[in-house]
Amino acid sequence: MIKITLPDNSIKTYDKPVTPMEVAMDISEGLARNVISAKYNDTTVETSTLLEEDGNLVLFTWRDPEGKKAFWHSSSHVLAQALEELYPGAKLSIGPAIDNGYYYDVDFNDQTISDKDFKTIEDKMMEIARGKHDFKMRSVSKADALSFYKDQGNEYKVELIENLEDGDITFCDHSTFSDLCRGGHIPNTGIIKAVKVLSIAGAYWRGDENNKQLTRVYGTAFPKQKELTEYLQLLEEAKKRDHRKLGKQLELFTFSQMVGQGLPLWLPKGAALRNRLENFLKSAQQKAGYEMVMTPHIGQKELYITSGHYAKYGEDSFKPIQTPKENEEFFLKPMNCPHHCEIYNSKPWSYKELPIRLAEFGTVYRYEQSGELHGLTRVRGFTQDDAHIFCTPDQLDAEFKEVIDLVLYVFGSLGFEDFKTQVSIRDLSTPEKYIGDSENWDKAEQAIINAAEDKGLDYVIEKGEAAFYGPKLDFMVNDALGRQWQLGTIQVDYNLPERFELTYKGADNELHRPVMIHRAPFGSMERFVAILLEHTAGNFPLWLMPEQAIILTISEKYEKYGQKVLNLLENNEIRALVDNRNETMGKKIREAEMNKIPYMIIVGEAEENENKISVRQHGGEDLGTISVNQFAELVETEIKKTLKPFKN
Repeated sequence: MIKITLPDNSIKTYDKPVTPMEVAMDISEGLARNVISAKYNDTTVETSTLLEEDGNLVLFTWRDPEGKKAFWHSSSHVLAQALEELYPGAKLSIGPAIDNGYYYDVDFNDQTISDKDFKTIEDKMMEIARGKHDFKMRSVSKADALSFYKDQGNEYKVELIENLEDGDITFCDHSTFSDLCRGGHIPNTGIIKAVKVLSIAGAYWRGDENNKQLTRVYGTAFPKQKELTEYLQLLEEAKKRDHRKLGKQLELFTFSQMVGQGLPLWLPKGAALRNRLENFLKSAQQKAGYEMVMTPHIGQKELYITSGHYAKYGEDSFKPIQTPKENEEFFLKPMNCPHHCEIYNSKPWSYKELPIRLAEFGTVYRYEQSGELHGLTRVRGFTQDDAHIFCTPDQLDAEFKEVIDLVLYVFGSLGFEDFKTQVSIRDLSTPEKYIGDSENWDKAEQAIINAAEDKGLDYVIEKGEAAFYGPKLDFMVNDALGRQWQLGTIQVDYNLPERFELTYKGADNELHRPVMIHRAPFGSMERFVAILLEHTAGNFPLWLMPEQAIILTISEKYEKYGQKVLNLLENNEIRALVDNRNETMGKKIREAEMNKIPYMIIVGEAEENENKISVRQHGGEDLGTISVNQFAELVETEIKKTLKPFKN
C-alpha cells in the first residue's frame, strides 16, 4: 500500500504505484485538467512520474509559482528546439525559467540573429507546441551523455556533464528533441498556447568574462493568448516607468564611463531626494533608540576573513589594495557588519547597557560582472541603510518585533501597501553554504518564525535563502505593476558574535555572547530609489518630491509677484521654483507635467490684484484661485496623509 499525503493532511491510499496526474484525477477531473507540475517529498517531479513510496504530494497549476516555473522551463525546451531547427549547427548551453519567462544561452557560431527573426522563431515554437508532444524524462549514463554531445560538437553541454555524477544524469525528450535536464516539466507542449521572443543579449558562458560570449534569447509563454496580450501591455507600461529613463528625465542620477561602470553619480535633485529619505529614516531610528556611526570604505583583509565575507564575496570583490608595507592588504568593504562588530568590541559592555543599536548609511562595493549591471538595481557601489543591534537572548524577540514595526512604517510612508514576508532559512542538504553550529541556527530560525506569527505577518518559509551567517525575514513587495521586489530585510545572527568574540557581562558577573540583528528597511539606497521610481512612475509622495510646486508667470510683467509667492512658499517650507521664461503657458504646463511636479501655480494680473494664486494639480485638475496660506494648508494636509510620525 502507498500512502499519499496532500497539503490539507488528507491521505490517499493506493495498492500500486501511482502518478501525480492519477492522484489529481482521483481528487477531481477539474483539478486534473489544470495540474501541470508536482512536488513529491520536496522534490520536483513530472505529472507522469510513478510514486512508489509513501510521501507528501503537492500539485501545481498555472496559478502557482511552481506551476509557472515548470511551464516556462518547458517553454525554454521548445525555444531550444526551434533554434536548433532554424539555425543548424547552433550549440545550446543552458535555458532556465526566470521571473515571467525563460531564456536560452546559445552559441550561434557565425550565424546572426536579430529582432527581425523573432516572428520566425515564434512561428516555429507554436508549430512545435501544437504537436502536443509529451515531455518524457529518462536516465542516461555519463558515458552516453558525453558521447551524445561530443558527437554534436557541443563543448558547453560536455562541460556541464563532466561536473555531474554518473547515475544522476537525466535527459528530457519531446518530439525529436532531447536536452540535458534535471526535470520539472508540464505534461505536453500543447498546453503552451502563446509565445513571445522578447529580446536578445550577450552573456558570457558561466558568467565569466574570460569565456566566449553567447547569445541569450529571452522569451515568455502563456497558456492563453489573452494572458500574453495583457503581459505585453504590462511590459509597455514598465518601459514608461523604467527608472533609467525617468532618472534621466527628472535629472536624478547619471553614469559616466570615465568614472566607471556600475558607479552612479547622484545629481543635485537626486542627492536631495536621497538626503530626504535618509533624514526620514534617521528621525525614525532616533526615536527607536539607534545611534549613528561612520566607518571607512576599506578594511584590512583579516577583518573580512574573520567575518567570513572574504570566503563568501572574495571572488566578487575588487582586487585588494596593496600598501607599501609588505603583506599588508586592504579591501573595499563588501559589508558594514564587520566594522560594526569592531565598534561594539571597542569597549566592555554590561547586560544593563544592552541593547546597543548602531546605524549607518554605509557604502559597500562588489565587483558585479558588467553584463549583470542594470541602472540602479545592480551596481558595483551602493549605500545600505544598515543597522546592527547587539542584544541579550532574552531581548531578541522584542527587538526583532520593533524592527518589523520600523519596516512597516517605512513601507506605509512610501506607498508600498501590497507585500508578503518570507522567512529565509538554511537548506540542511547543503551545510557547507553556512557558518556556525546547528543549535544556534535552530534558535535563530525559530525566533524569526515566532516574531512573524506574533505580528500577524503573511509569511512563507523558503529553504536555502538564508544569508551565510544566519536566517532572515525578507519583505517581498508588489509594485504598482504587480512585480515582486525583495526590499526590507531583518536577520538574526549568532555567528558573527562568535567569530568576533563579542561579549557582555551578565547579571551573574560572567561573560556572555550577545545576539546580533542585521536590518536594512531600504536594502540599498540605489535599488530602493529605482524601485520607488518605477512604482510611482516618478510621482513620489509629496513630502519626498524634489520640487513640490512650480510658479508659472503669465508674462514678464508678473515676475516680481511670482518671486513674492516663491518667498511665501519657502517661508511655509514648501519646495518651489519659478518659471518666468518667455514661453507660452501651454509649453510651461506641458514641461511641468513631464517633470512630475505636483502643483502648478499660475500667476498673472488677476492673481496679483487679488493677492492670490491659481493652482493646477499634476494630471490636470484645476483647484481654483486660493490664497498662499490656503495652499500651504492643502500641502500640509496632503503630506500628513502619508508621512505620520514614527511611534516606537
